[in-house]
Amino acid sequence: MDILSAILAAQGGGASRQLGQQFGLNDDQVGSALSALVPALAAGVSRNAASEGGLGALIGALSGGGHQQYLDNPGSLGQASTVQDGNNILGHILGSKDVSRQVATQAATQTGISPDILKQMLPMAAAMMMGAMSKGLSQQPQQGGGLLDMLTPMLDSNRDGSAIDDVIGSVGKWLGGSGR
Repeated sequence: MDILSAILAAQGGGASRQLGQQFGLNDDQVGSALSALVPALAAGVSRNAASEGGLGALIGALSGGGHQQYLDNPGSLGQASTVQDGNNILGHILGSKDVSRQVATQAATQTGISPDILKQMLPMAAAMMMGAMSKGLSQQPQQGGGLLDMLTPMLDSNRDGSAIDDVIGSVGKWLGGSGR
């Protein structure tokens, strides 16, 4: 299951409904907003995962960050601590508030939802995305692919259906560039 589908399906749609209630959006609008925001967030995760030590740092964050709560307990999305965690996640994956604003503005163009609402929603969407990836990591032993199934579309830069060649290429570039 991809990240967006995992977010939308969490708690029978309860997590996305909670998001809608917070921002006065209906289910279709929330789905549209997340469909516009999550790919941009996933691209940021992909860039970070491909950087030196990035994949290990991501797996470490997913393993120990308690992010699953954002999907398992939709009521947590309304808490200030969720927004704080989401902003920290955004800082890691997008790098700056300017990029976050650009993501929200682009999503507004795609969805017709106010950029101000999308800016406020962005930290929660980031927290939900990390929750979905964390759940994927924890389900990996029981259900096969798990996190790998979620990460493959992000890490598969040449879109050949396999991230292995892309990861090996990134490692090769890193090793080649480090003087080894």
